[in-house]
Amino acid sequence: MANPWRGDVALVIDGETYVLRLTLGALAELEASLGAGSLMALVQRFEGNSFSSADVLALLKAGLRGGRAGVSEETLFHGEIEGGPLAAARAAAELLARAFMVPSV
Repeated sequence: MANPWRGDVALVIDGETYVLRLTLGALAELEASLGAGSLMALVQRFEGNSFSSADVLALLKAGLRGGRAGVSEETLFHGEIEGGPLAAARAAAELLARAFMVPSV
């Protein structure tokens, strides 16, 4: 079960629910995968609704690793995400938001 107090976000891929989390290690991997970009630039892209599908996939991949979900890149790229691309983008945005703020009660 996803715990928002820990920064967890749930995502259903191929009918199975996974818990994603951006740990410090996952954030570092995400930052490295962005190359010259920064996490703040990524936050700004999401806040301005100018993110790319590559941004969404990078966030989901980092969140799956941080949550120790054990999902392969192949499954993430080709699996059926419940709710489609919109749900994937929503989960990525929630991951990013929860990594940098405390959930309200």
